[in-house]
Amino acid sequence: MKGYIHSFESFGTSDGPGIRFVAFLQGCPMRCLYCHNPDTREFYSDGGDGRKNRLGTAYEARQVLQEILKYEKYISSGGVTVSGGEPLMQAEFVAELFSLLKERGIHTALDTSGCAFDPGNEAETQKIEKLLSLTDLILLDIKQIDTAAHKILTGRGNENILAFARFAAARGNKMWIRHVLVPGYTDFDENLKKIGEFAWKLGTVEKVQILPYHTLGKAKYEKMGLKYPLEGVEPPTEERVKNARRIMREAKERAENERAGR
Repeated sequence: MKGYIHSFESFGTSDGPGIRFVAFLQGCPMRCLYCHNPDTREFYSDGGDGRKNRLGTAYEARQVLQEILKYEKYISSGGVTVSGGEPLMQAEFVAELFSLLKERGIHTALDTSGCAFDPGNEAETQKIEKLLSLTDLILLDIKQIDTAAHKILTGRGNENILAFARFAAARGNKMWIRHVLVPGYTDFDENLKKIGEFAWKLGTVEKVQILPYHTLGKAKYEKMGLKYPLEGVEPPTEERVKNARRIMREAKERAENERAGR
């Protein structure tokens, strides 16, 4: 089993608890307007004569483990996060890697949008379920709660993503929900309330993170000769970030009161 990897980060501090080794897998089916890693999206390049070349560097799971072990003492209070791209597109490879990590007692986190989950595909669901059995923490991006708005933002609806969240929660998987706050696209009080209600009612969510939109990925688009999709959109104000975090806290309080019968 080989996985196709875009790059590694040896000292990640924003991809789960503690200091983490992060593996960014190559390939993602979504096209988020604010994607800051456009270089990880494509699965194949045009090799000419109708041929396609698989992008990313091919690694066996044990080869990735050897890269990780170089930093084992630094990530002892954190662990390993597999991100993307979209790691569920290579679920079998990630499961093999996580199995090796669990043998060494290393914490595993899966940074995913959940978009590759298809509850109607039993074979793929079994692969993902095996991966989740080896996953200590899911970092789940919920980009928009409204499916029509989600399609505008990412090119796809969100039905499979919400189904994945419910599936993982039913298994008992711990989750952090992450939401990127983009003025004019995701920063709407009613939608934020719905995301908070959905997240906290899942029952296994430990935190909801509001991530302010930034333009740090813009240089990558320019380097790749691509037009930046959100040209002119500014990061949210501090006031709007505080507002979103307040809405999430209030949603958590309501969910806790509801569970307590108050």
